[in-house]
Amino acid sequence: MERLNAQSSFEGKRNTSQLKQTIMQFGEGNFLRAFVDWMINELNKKDIYKGSCVLVQPIEQGMVSWLQEQDYLYNLLLRGVENGEVKNEQEVIQSISHGINPYSDWSELITYATKEEMRFVVSNTTEAGITFSEEEYIPGQTPNTFPAKITACLFERFKTYNGATDKGFVFLPCELIDRNGDKLKTAVLQYCELWNLGEDFRSWVNEANTFCNTLVDRIVPGYPRAEAEALCKNFGYEDKLIVTGEYFHLWVIEAPDFVKNELPFHKAGLNVVWTNDMEPYRTRKVRVLNGAHTAGTLTSHLAGHTYVKEMVEDSDCGDYVRRLIFEEILPTLDLEQSDKEAYANAILERFANPFIQHALLSISLNSVSKWKVRLLPTLQDYIRITGVLPKRICLSLAALIRFYKATTKNGTTEGQVDGVFYTIQDKKEILFFFENVWQNNANDIHKLVQQVLGNTDLWDQDLNKITGLTDLVTEDLKHMLHDSTQIQ
Repeated sequence: MERLNAQSSFEGKRNTSQLKQTIMQFGEGNFLRAFVDWMINELNKKDIYKGSCVLVQPIEQGMVSWLQEQDYLYNLLLRGVENGEVKNEQEVIQSISHGINPYSDWSELITYATKEEMRFVVSNTTEAGITFSEEEYIPGQTPNTFPAKITACLFERFKTYNGATDKGFVFLPCELIDRNGDKLKTAVLQYCELWNLGEDFRSWVNEANTFCNTLVDRIVPGYPRAEAEALCKNFGYEDKLIVTGEYFHLWVIEAPDFVKNELPFHKAGLNVVWTNDMEPYRTRKVRVLNGAHTAGTLTSHLAGHTYVKEMVEDSDCGDYVRRLIFEEILPTLDLEQSDKEAYANAILERFANPFIQHALLSISLNSVSKWKVRLLPTLQDYIRITGVLPKRICLSLAALIRFYKATTKNGTTEGQVDGVFYTIQDKKEILFFFENVWQNNANDIHKLVQQVLGNTDLWDQDLNKITGLTDLVTEDLKHMLHDSTQIQ
């Protein structure tokens, strides 16, 4: 099959050379390509925006080279049910005009970051990406963290335009952390101070740049491995970067009105909510959709399931997820009961989407930070409201500890359940901690649980101080070690 390219395979399609390069995108993974890049593609198709994205590889090992080989084109498949209507759409996304690997060419990133027409910065570097870590600023060398890279880019832009207030960026981070724009700005200002970049630059960061808090919602299973060969045969060419997603989408953006005017998603009929308070949307989505995803993934994978659809269709796992949502998560939301139930039912319908094979292991990436963000606040609010522990959330914590029971060989950390091995993906220090704590306490589960719950680096607090939690998680973990399929 021929290589994917606009000239030979997509005659008559829009050429990105006609589009201004206005968006710098940190992240080239499945989600942004099925969400932001698709939205920009929709704007361009309707002659509303006429801008393109320049992708920046956020980690040393990435996919920019693959995108380059395909002229930055790929197929997006959107499948689902909307208002009772089954939808199945395929489209070639053409909103990406260039890609940069800053680890091999930092100067190229600076060249694009200082282009006058560059206006927006989009990112998805996972929940762990927006972080501050002390490191030295060496001009010409690639900083380690994402905020450090941003700070360096902003400093070069500041110098290029002599601090002009109309040359700042609008930041639209898509990381699933609370107040993601505020946290990114805080980290950038920390690097300003650490690197002694001057009060004038600090003022320019504050006054000329806009850091928006956002919330994203679309399930993106990613590359359809089982279908890829048949799909490519139907396309008539090879596409290594096919991405699948559900039809549903939502982007909540807390921003000044001028941002809405510059990026008029609403004019394209996209489900983008512009607001001055995104908190109700964030709490609902993170606790119901993401919380159920994380809790369900950890328990259902241990029970032998592979996909989200299997999870909700299984009598035990499906009942666990439904009761988790309706009995433990919804009571913590300060919304009308009818609205909460309607949203919860919509989430369960999305989980059962017949078109999506959403692998549980893909959701398990960085499960520790996800559990802290998605489930710990719900656990604490449930206790405050009811005075008792939420049994199913506690079970998910036990499942997390069991899931991270692993051994590292040849650089890969693997767990095992009933003779089946699986790869665990998280920060090296987290994987090392769990491997060590299991090796040292396998014969004393209560002590093991105490050490995990007491690790303030994981939870920012000692969870052993929550009355009854240590004992309940210990009991649940013992049951799981005896029978991994046991779901209460």
